[in-house]
Amino acid sequence: MKQIKIIVEKHPEGYVAYPLGLKGVVVGEGDIYEEALADIKSAIKFHIETFGEETLELEDNVETFVAEVAV
Repeated sequence: MKQIKIIVEKHPEGYVAYPLGLKGVVVGEGDIYEEALADIKSAIKFHIETFGEETLELEDNVETFVAEVAV
């Protein structure tokens, strides 16, 4: 079992979650934080079953930054 870092964003409509560093696009959602985590966990499992273990070939230390720019 591999630990995967998950970003969870709170929006007015609910929560959106996505993994860091996983190959491919995987998104989960829910009305509450816990639902979003459960949904992303299920989506990650499905992604691995569909596309194989190669999707988990992540770097051990994925650096993540939150930045802000004016546009």
